[in-house]
Amino acid sequence: MDTGLLFPGFGISHLFAALVFYIYFSYSLQVIAAKTQTANVWMAWIPILNLLLMVRICRLSSIALIPFFIPFINIIYVAYIWGEIAFAVNKSKWLGLVILVPIINLVLPGYLALSD
Repeated sequence: MDTGLLFPGFGISHLFAALVFYIYFSYSLQVIAAKTQTANVWMAWIPILNLLLMVRICRLSSIALIPFFIPFINIIYVAYIWGEIAFAVNKSKWLGLVILVPIINLVLPGYLALSD
């Protein structure tokens, strides 16, 4: 049975929530890139290019994108990248582990973007 028949508006509300989180994440990444004086901050708004921007914020080579696309390794790699991003904005690298904790991980990009 189609869940749309049981819960009208279910898909629309999830689409809206996904859009809100996408805007939040992209804006946060753009602010972090501006703080670290990384070129091409507009890449935060384009999928895949935002991964390249994250690698550039960490001052890594573009080849460092490859682990993002390897299953299971990408989970650990994302924590490493966010730790390096935290270090780039003068925070502890250990903050990268926060990205692995559900719900709390939603706060990390905004915290790194808006804190001094």
